Amino acid sequence: MIDFLVAHFNLVRGLHILSVIAFMAGMLYLPRLFVYHTKATPGSEMDETFKVMERRLLRGIINPASIATAVFGLGLILADSAIRGWSFLAEPWMATKLVALVGLYGWHGFLSASRKKFERGENVRSEKFWRITNEIPFVLAIVIVISVTTKFLNH
Repeated sequence: MIDFLVAHFNLVRGLHILSVIAFMAGMLYLPRLFVYHTKATPGSEMDETFKVMERRLLRGIINPASIATAVFGLGLILADSAIRGWSFLAEPWMATKLVALVGLYGWHGFLSASRKKFERGENVRSEKFWRITNEIPFVLAIVIVISVTTKFLNH
């Protein structure tokens, strides 16, 4: 298995990048849907439309893409460990990336729980809250990408 990952490192990396793009697109769009959903009258046709859109986005794009991102990311870690050992996991850039990933997946869980609250008509968050927090995934993505691409200029 590890030999396969090493031999196909660039393919795994490409699939990881594609899954990250899909994951991030959904993570940026779902809070935007929540912004507009806060304006819909509970029980209205618009309210029901947002519920369907949010559920399909989460279950059809965000969740599968988050799983693919994690699977391909773990594949890259395994391949990297076979190439240069496990020590890279302790480097500051990787620790920063992993902390930001915990934040991103935590935010994913928060959005999932929030979608269920919208579906039950129990949302207590304001339009302003969703507008402000809409940028959280992008800020975390910046931290992750800069960490990986610069490795804090150690190399």
